[in-house]
Amino acid sequence: MNTVTIRANMAESESLETITEHERILQEIESTDTACVGPTLRSVYDDQPNAHKRFMEKLDARIRNHDREIEKMCNFHHQGFVDAITELLKVRADAEKLMGQVSDTNRRLQDAGREVTAQTEEVIRCRVQQRNMATTVEKLQLCIPVLEMYSKLKEQLESKRYYSALKTMEQLENIYIPRVSKYRFCQIMAETLPKLREEIKEISMSDLKDFLESIRKHSDKIGETAMRQAQQHRTFNSTVQKQDTLSCAKSLNGRTPLHHNGLSPEEEEMDEEVLTAQDLVDFSPVYRCLHIYTVLGDRETFENYYRKQRKKQARLVLQPQSNMHETVEGYRKYFNQIVGFFVVEDHILHATQGLVTRAFTDELWNMALSKIIAVLRTHSSYCSDPDLVLELKNLIVIFADTLQGYGFPVNRLFDLLFEVRDQYNETLLKKWALVFRDIFEQDNYSPIPVENEEEYKAVVSRFPFHDAEIEKQQFPKKLPMSQSVPQIYSQVKEFIYASLKFSESLHRSSTEIDDMLRKSTNLLLTRTLSSCLQNLIKKPHIGLTELVQIIINTTHLEHACKYLEDFITNITNVSPETVHTTRLYGLSTFKDARHAAEGEIYTKLNQKIDEFIQLADYEWGMSESDGRASGYLMDLINFLRSTFQVFTHLPGKVAQTACMSACKHLATSLMQMLLDTELKQISMGAIQQFNLDVIQCELFASSEPVPGFQGDTLQLAFIDLRQLLDLFMVWDWSTYLADYGQPTSKYLRVNPSTALALLEKMKDTSKKNNIFSQFRKNDRDKQKLIETVVKQLRSLVNGMSQHS
Repeated sequence: MNTVTIRANMAESESLETITEHERILQEIESTDTACVGPTLRSVYDDQPNAHKRFMEKLDARIRNHDREIEKMCNFHHQGFVDAITELLKVRADAEKLMGQVSDTNRRLQDAGREVTAQTEEVIRCRVQQRNMATTVEKLQLCIPVLEMYSKLKEQLESKRYYSALKTMEQLENIYIPRVSKYRFCQIMAETLPKLREEIKEISMSDLKDFLESIRKHSDKIGETAMRQAQQHRTFNSTVQKQDTLSCAKSLNGRTPLHHNGLSPEEEEMDEEVLTAQDLVDFSPVYRCLHIYTVLGDRETFENYYRKQRKKQARLVLQPQSNMHETVEGYRKYFNQIVGFFVVEDHILHATQGLVTRAFTDELWNMALSKIIAVLRTHSSYCSDPDLVLELKNLIVIFADTLQGYGFPVNRLFDLLFEVRDQYNETLLKKWALVFRDIFEQDNYSPIPVENEEEYKAVVSRFPFHDAEIEKQQFPKKLPMSQSVPQIYSQVKEFIYASLKFSESLHRSSTEIDDMLRKSTNLLLTRTLSSCLQNLIKKPHIGLTELVQIIINTTHLEHACKYLEDFITNITNVSPETVHTTRLYGLSTFKDARHAAEGEIYTKLNQKIDEFIQLADYEWGMSESDGRASGYLMDLINFLRSTFQVFTHLPGKVAQTACMSACKHLATSLMQMLLDTELKQISMGAIQQFNLDVIQCELFASSEPVPGFQGDTLQLAFIDLRQLLDLFMVWDWSTYLADYGQPTSKYLRVNPSTALALLEKMKDTSKKNNIFSQFRKNDRDKQKLIETVVKQLRSLVNGMSQHS
């Protein structure tokens, strides 16, 4: 019972709680937004089972309750609603009437406003046009300067004012185009400007190339003008110096010069017309191109290109023509081109800032100088004409002076001139060798005949000859030297003048010039003239008479050397007492030539003697002599007499030596004739005939053909022959054999081998000619004697050989 009661109480309490919860949920649903109902309804299903049924029941009850309340309210307000509808129906007619009036008014208003609207739209359109026009004018005011600048740019390009065009482009890009950059034409314009810049670069570069080609063609003319101005300047300076000297002299004489500057009006006018490189060449393409590349920020590229091209042109200019050495015009053109090149570079160096630098020009010049020196060394070596070498030297001096005036160092060129001077001297020596050869060939090698005083003075004026004895002689008379002597002397002086021409304008002191002249003159004397004399002496057509005259000529030329030294001293004004003064070596030259001529005289005399000896025709088997000397020997002696008479003009020792040499050679030749191995037999008659010839030789020697010999000195040349012949003629073998080896021997000069050879030739003759000699007692005794003597001579010869 109690349990039931408890359960009933519990159920009752649970139902109360559920009812309370449902009430709360309903209140929330009524008061909460519809979007938030979900969580509230979910709580209905989360409660006890079947709770939603009870909730639905509760919900239905609440709905019915609300319906009853709505119905009560509607019943309460129904009469008022009916009254309002009645009144609204009454107003409906008035409203329709009003609607008609409003529609009529609206129609009339619309008709009136349509015209206003049209006018208003027109006004709006005009206002818009006005605003657009104002905007357009404003924008055009911004665009017009751009277009004007672009038009100006086009005009500048057409007139080839590229530097100004680049400045205009810069203004367009930096100032004008940015203001109107949104317009398409400005964009096109901005895109065009880089192309125009490239065009300007190409055009300016093309102009530069044309300029480089132009100066390459005009370098010759530019250099010619510059070198002519340098030459005029040098001539002007020398003229001024001469005029100053003249002015001083005139002032001392009480006179004054006509022109204060020492120049004639023509020279003044010439001096005023001075042309420069800028007068001959238009440098504007270089300036323009330099400015353009500077503005474009590409100056370094331009500088590198210009320098590279100029280096190439320098190499082309420095390349000479293969036949340049043939004419002076070839050298002149070569120098003109080089001078023109460096005159242009010097102008560019000073007229532009940094396009070329001093270091660059110095590098170019050093390269060019090395090449020039190598070229001149090579080509000058081909020159065989001294006049051409001299003109080359003058060109080098003007070339060096010209470039030195532009600040280029030229010391190496003047050093080169010393090498060219050696070449010049070589060509002079070759030329004078031909001159000397012609003089020697045309000389008649006979004393100069002088018919009167004028002819004598004419010779003396050309050659320093002084001889008191000859001066006292009456005309006509003869001078000892031949015609070649004054000619040689004059030509040596001409050589000195020619050598002096090269020394001018070399910026050297008088002492150095004096030394040059003396050295070159020494070369002329010791090498050229000496060689010509030696060759002359060796020529086969030069006979003894010519050799004698050559000796006389060299003697006079030797004496004239001191006058040549005085001649050089007068030219250079350098005292011969100066410490370093070079002496002339002419003395040794002429002494050597004289000694060679003397030796040739001895040789030719001997050759002539040999020619006569070859005419000898002895009959070696003759029984007895002819009783007179051989004809060939008499001819030979007559020849020697006439020859030695010519030697009277020679120095005494020369004539004596020649005479002694001839006699010794004659004696030797005769001895060799006796001892000839091909000669097998000699008769006593042949010995006698030979003795007659030797006697004539001794008579010739004793006749003193050349004065100055003491006693029988000349006869001693035949002493060997004389003793040998006496031995055989007298047949004094006992004395010879007994006194052999004694200093007082009568036959001291007879060699046993010589006697043996000759004796054997005679022994063979005795055997052959005397077939029956064995039957004659005297002949048998003589033969035995010969055999005995032969044996004794052989023992002497063998003893001599063992002793030696």
